[in-house]
Amino acid sequence: MSTWEKAKAQLEEVAGKAVRKSAHAMGKEKLAAKGGALETRGKARHMKEKAKDKLP
Repeated sequence: MSTWEKAKAQLEEVAGKAVRKSAHAMGKEKLAAKGGALETRGKARHMKEKAKDKLP
């Protein structure tokens, strides 16, 4: 398991959350949805990387 992949997943999740919250505050719902999708993709990647750690 690569530390780089874990960090990349975490960064994607945090960036998506920041985009979602800032776009929502500005009233740009389409951009907020894209930020939410990026956040979800980061969460999914993070869970995948955690699952890889548990494999023998």
